[in-house]
Amino acid sequence: MGIRDYLALRKARGHLKDIYTHAGPIYRMRRDIMPEAAVTQLRDAREDARRVRRHGTREEVARATGVLKEALSGWAPLHRSGWTENFEVLVVALGVAMAFRCYFFQPFKIPTGSMQPTLYGIHSEERDAPAFFDKPILKQLKWLVTGDWYREVRVVAGGEVMLLPGDDSKPGYTCLRVAGRRYYVPSDGVMERRSLRVSRDGRIEPGAVLWSGVVHSGDHVFVNRVVWNFRRPRRGEVMVFSTQAIRGLPQGTHYIKRMTGLPGETVGIRPPELLIGGNPVAEPFTIGRIVRRETLAPWAPPYAGYQVIGSQVAVDFEPALRAAGDTVTLGNDDYYAMGDNTGNSRDSRYWGPVPERNLLGPACLVYWPFTSPRFGRID
Repeated sequence: MGIRDYLALRKARGHLKDIYTHAGPIYRMRRDIMPEAAVTQLRDAREDARRVRRHGTREEVARATGVLKEALSGWAPLHRSGWTENFEVLVVALGVAMAFRCYFFQPFKIPTGSMQPTLYGIHSEERDAPAFFDKPILKQLKWLVTGDWYREVRVVAGGEVMLLPGDDSKPGYTCLRVAGRRYYVPSDGVMERRSLRVSRDGRIEPGAVLWSGVVHSGDHVFVNRVVWNFRRPRRGEVMVFSTQAIRGLPQGTHYIKRMTGLPGETVGIRPPELLIGGNPVAEPFTIGRIVRRETLAPWAPPYAGYQVIGSQVAVDFEPALRAAGDTVTLGNDDYYAMGDNTGNSRDSRYWGPVPERNLLGPACLVYWPFTSPRFGRID
């Protein structure tokens, strides 16, 4: 047998194998509704195909293929290639995933530290040089498991390092400008100014490293988009909402805070307490642990309690909770949202209540990074 004949035989056997595999489910699922003669014909055709598909000659394989196709005709669509079926499976899987995301559980990334220590946004750890697992290939594997990524911010040209506070294009990062170029550094690295490699007069040399360290990805959570269709939102739930039409917030994005005030309530703060209708609130326990300044876990700092924002802070909504005794009365469709880390959270105290139409659902699960101590159910 020549090479060409051998390849043709292999192709014919592969085609027969595909049809034989396709015929199995048809026989099992439809034999109850098929006439007895059709069942017998299909069973005999499958037996013949099974016998010749491995060791039959090219003529025997062609004959068995034709007999099996005839037995399947009228009871199953013409068998398509594996690539076609794989493509259809991929399209269906993507459709199911999109529907799942839109209507059931939507992923969301925690960008900032406003919910610490319950949930962590992007934060960093200063480091002068990469470690062993920060080398190529290994660092990709490390990131997939831990969400950690070693990063160096190196300037092209030297000059004065200037802060650009209005640039919110990368949540969790602060924009710095040097010699007309923009550089993004983790915000906590900028707050701890000693981690910036600048001189005492705020300048940096050309080609120097402005900042280096490990960037820890924020917690990634699933948002339950179903549950609030069947019950009302509850105080103490971690809420995800759209910023649409909320004054003072970037449009077209989503925020995550804790729900502290419900429609029609009067909200106030008497540090460290949360007041509803002038009375301290310590329930549910997710509110109570903030009020009592509890420690969530050995790795976490204690909660700081609820704080007012002070009289000198600019806000986008009045009345604001600037001092103890200030109150905000919510409308019939409004919710009050505050971060668990109220000392470092821009929330309803600054930009007002969240309309009910903006609510997506409660955050229910941290699904990544896998090594996060907060991995699992969210309280």
